[in-house]
Amino acid sequence: MSRIKSFWQWLTHEKIGFFTIVLVLFWLKTYFIYLTKFNLGAVGPMQQFLLLLNPIPSGMLLLGIGLFFKGRKSYWITIIIDFLLSLWLFSNILYYREFSNFLSFSIIKTSGSTSDNLGKSIAGITLGSDFLAFIDVAIVIILLLTKVIRIDIRPLKIRVNLLIEALALSLMGLNLMMAQHDRSGLLTRTFDNNYIVKYLGINEYAVYDGFKTAQASAQMAKANVDDLRSVRRYLKANYVKPNPAYTGVAKGKNVLVIHLESFQQFLIDYKWKGKEVTPNLNKIYHAKDTISFDNFFNQVGQGKTSDAEMMLENSIYGLQSGSAMSSYGTSNTFESAPAILHQRDGYTTAVMHGGEGSFWNRNNAYKSFGYQYFMPLSYYDNKPGYYIGYGIKDKLFFDQSIKYIERLPQPFYLKMITVSNHYPYELDKKNQTIPKTNTGDETVDGYVQTAHYLDQAIGELMRWMKKTGLDKNTLVMFYGDHYGISGNHHKASAQLLKKDSFNDFDNLNFQRVPLMFHMKGLKGKIDHTYGGEIDVLPTLLNLLGISDKNTIQFGHDLLSKDAPQLVVQRNGDFITPEYAKVTGDYYYTKTGEEIKHPDKKLKEKLTSLSNRVTTQLSLSDRVINGDLLRFYKPSWFKKVKVKDYNYNKEESLKKLFSDNNKTSLWYKNHKKSTQSKFKTDAPELKNKSAKK
Repeated sequence: MSRIKSFWQWLTHEKIGFFTIVLVLFWLKTYFIYLTKFNLGAVGPMQQFLLLLNPIPSGMLLLGIGLFFKGRKSYWITIIIDFLLSLWLFSNILYYREFSNFLSFSIIKTSGSTSDNLGKSIAGITLGSDFLAFIDVAIVIILLLTKVIRIDIRPLKIRVNLLIEALALSLMGLNLMMAQHDRSGLLTRTFDNNYIVKYLGINEYAVYDGFKTAQASAQMAKANVDDLRSVRRYLKANYVKPNPAYTGVAKGKNVLVIHLESFQQFLIDYKWKGKEVTPNLNKIYHAKDTISFDNFFNQVGQGKTSDAEMMLENSIYGLQSGSAMSSYGTSNTFESAPAILHQRDGYTTAVMHGGEGSFWNRNNAYKSFGYQYFMPLSYYDNKPGYYIGYGIKDKLFFDQSIKYIERLPQPFYLKMITVSNHYPYELDKKNQTIPKTNTGDETVDGYVQTAHYLDQAIGELMRWMKKTGLDKNTLVMFYGDHYGISGNHHKASAQLLKKDSFNDFDNLNFQRVPLMFHMKGLKGKIDHTYGGEIDVLPTLLNLLGISDKNTIQFGHDLLSKDAPQLVVQRNGDFITPEYAKVTGDYYYTKTGEEIKHPDKKLKEKLTSLSNRVTTQLSLSDRVINGDLLRFYKPSWFKKVKVKDYNYNKEESLKKLFSDNNKTSLWYKNHKKSTQSKFKTDAPELKNKSAKK
């Protein structure tokens, strides 16, 4: 009994005892959050042990800093450090819930480029239990204020402080050795941040991410033309000839790209309560003049929509950490779709988006891509009730865009970015025309309502195109940018798909998004080729009759008979028609059966596929991080000069509404607007006085 009393007195009356209490509480709290708030997939005794161990070394190292201070200051500095570590943990809980990833310095640095809406959506998913991230700080403060813990003003001997820090570093080294033994090449080959946190810890991940960020900056400074040569050699060796049967079938046609926000493939033909969720898109998907892909995957990383746009416009992957458009969209040289089409075939290039122009740094990145016009929220009438989530509601967005579309000189390359089907999938009651699903997951259940609303808006736009005759001269491309339901909603996803269970392999398959090319006279089909967003640009260019042979593009023509059908995921996973890799494990694609004991031949094949994935991602990163396209000067392409582009509203509209645009729809309609041919049932416009 006396020993217990002595131990308790040591804990509560001596500085080293206080440090022990703080460390133990921090450790237990962090481990509990690992288990309950993240999906780290720790399998087997070794991974479970490392998950239990890894909060201790960094906690000991960082909290131990407080021991170097004297008196009361030592206690309060230790608490401040504990609070900052808890704040980092709390922030990652919220970020992970929506994005299935951890915060990076690149994301934090460019957070201004995603406007205030990101903060609003994150705040909307905060749970009361998330604040357990601060429970250890609260307990320690209460123990101090109630004087259960007495402040020991005596300074510790410096050798004790140094011994604690040395022990922390030794434990950190031991942790790393054990992790490397279990996962060879952990810090050099992995592309999944879950691995770093699972094996080493969330604080060590921050250090790793900081190092990678600094390494990327150094890479740009050291990059030279030899780096580009190695990229070109790889692309040349792996070049796939496009399908000649489709070469130029859309030559000279307008290109209208419809960006289907957060739209997943499973929504096509999906019914809820006996009602089609997306009847208009279903009709287009199955039309005789539509080429549709049913094994087309999103390949985004932390950059989400911006990664999709980077791949769509450039056939270059997003970054391992952060957003390439945000980090490099202002400074880098690009060989993008709008610049290629303008220079090769005289296309007018434009983006219309009912959201903030600064989101994902679009107002700068689009200049680097070569877009002549960018019409963000400031170009649209934003009355009360018009805006929801991330921008103008889709029906109102299309309605107000007509006056701009009809003025574009033809042929044009126009991208229209919808936003209503964006998390948190909220829609005002007057626009709800289909009931929510009943999975019980609030994040998921509104998804069919916003998807249905988006589909209705698409139907209204397509009917306008038919009435004006624009459909006869336009290739319309629909694509989903990324998942709408993240990998943190397995139970709800299983219910939506009417499956008994839903695992990580199912989630990889769930990353399918639509890709459709629709045009009058196009020989349509549902194509089963496996591909991803990296392949869109080469496919589009071939349809338009533009060769991609001398470009720096990592994708391939999806219609090619020799398409490699290797879909690379940003975290290093992949899927082919035969095999898939998910968080380090391999599966047979058709059956979903895990490949536990492959023979030598199969093991070599799987290793070869993994190595090819790593090579592609590494070379693409090298292009972005090193700004390698500044060294690429083909005779057919003129480098885009950002200073030549100006998105000033007054100047842009003056140019756009010029009577000299003789190829525009407006001019061909005898200089009359086609606005009256656009019909919408948007309740916000029922009162005619509300419509501009």
